[in-house]
Amino acid sequence: MHVAVLGAGYAGLTVARRLERRLPDDVDITVVDESDTHLVQHELHRVIRRPALREVITVPLDEVLARSEVRKARITDVDTDAGVAALATDDGTEELDYDYAAVCLGAETAFYGLSGVEEHAIPLKRLEHAGAIRESVLAAPGGEAIVGGGGLSGIQVAGELAALSDAESLDLDVTVVEMADRIAPGFDAAFADTVRAELEARGVHIETGATVESADDDTVHLADGRELGYDTFVWAGGIQGPAATGGDRPEVRANLRVGDTTFVVGDAGRVVDEAGEAVPAAAQTALREAKVAAANIRKLVRDGDEGGEDGFEPRLDTYRYDSPGWVVSVGDGAVAQVGPVVMSGEPAKAAKAVIGAGHLGSVGAIGRASDLVRTELGWPSADDIDLPAQLLALSHVGRLATLSDPASPGDIQYPLAGAGLAFTDAFAPGSVDLTPFTRLADRNFPDGPASHVGDALSTGIGLFGAMASGSGTRPESDDGEEE
Repeated sequence: MHVAVLGAGYAGLTVARRLERRLPDDVDITVVDESDTHLVQHELHRVIRRPALREVITVPLDEVLARSEVRKARITDVDTDAGVAALATDDGTEELDYDYAAVCLGAETAFYGLSGVEEHAIPLKRLEHAGAIRESVLAAPGGEAIVGGGGLSGIQVAGELAALSDAESLDLDVTVVEMADRIAPGFDAAFADTVRAELEARGVHIETGATVESADDDTVHLADGRELGYDTFVWAGGIQGPAATGGDRPEVRANLRVGDTTFVVGDAGRVVDEAGEAVPAAAQTALREAKVAAANIRKLVRDGDEGGEDGFEPRLDTYRYDSPGWVVSVGDGAVAQVGPVVMSGEPAKAAKAVIGAGHLGSVGAIGRASDLVRTELGWPSADDIDLPAQLLALSHVGRLATLSDPASPGDIQYPLAGAGLAFTDAFAPGSVDLTPFTRLADRNFPDGPASHVGDALSTGIGLFGAMASGSGTRPESDDGEEE
């Protein structure tokens, strides 16, 4: 018996690890991916500003898979009827036969045939894309950076570009172009409005109701006739299926089964859940679908197509969409929605950090999880705190092991969120916006009260140090003259 897992992203790695634990030892498992590492995709935008993070968010597959054979190859086609996947390797092409398979190839960037966009824009799907974006903006200080698409990916890229501009004194003009009438379309208004405020506070310009029509070497052309010059053009305007499915994302039923032997999981398909509702393409849904697919493959391996002792095919599990919320980073800030509660500042940043660490912890990369938390929150170094041990403890006594859904806060319950939930239940329907309160303590919100307090404290400490040293001089401004 041979089971193939095609793709080692969020869904593929989750399916493979669950099958390793649940399938009999005599069942062979093969994991195929064009890379021999797992990429924590929802942190990829961070590499634009912090290249060293590439080592934290890439996990060698042989470190987190126990018994699977890992094949490095590009899947070019999947014949679900025949149970055959076509592979392109360094040595040529070959076919991989399987008894059961999970197609977890994710999605690729869609350019929708817009003239010049694919040729001139940089997507953000791989590490080399993050490096290319960084090189482009560093090469054009004082330039214009256009981000096409105002969904969560575009928001995070724009926030990171603004933060990189500040860190490197690049004086970039960053603009997000979104064809819908608001940024973060499809999300609650309170969440979208907070995201917009976070971006604008960091100097990001937002053009909504603006449709990209084409692009050339240095200009993005909009459908309304306007032209936006650029030095860097990033495209986060949508997704399409992988090349192995001809760019299509086939509709998939709630049991995720396509044909007799194959399951399509995550962004590679358009999943309709057990309630008949279309499921959004997101990492959190891919991870939850992966658990359903792994359970169904196990049932079929155990009972076979002929059925169990009663002669009936096993009843397969189905997926039902239920999102607990969303988290998006905006430079050094973040916005989270947990249930109906929208918050920013430190609670949202903590949610983002714990989610990333939770995913890494769930696949056994505890050391990388601790590094990610330290980077996101500015925690002490490993010499000061045994963070891996703390994460391991949390995974047993808390819910860290289940908080593995990127961009989703899962079951995190902060006191502020709990208070908001109680308020909602008691008084008001819909969302509760706590950002006016969480922003008060957010030192990373530009020109916010907490940032001014931090600046005042820093100045005071500098004055005290100068007086203590006996220098008697006042702090100098950036141009070297006394203030």
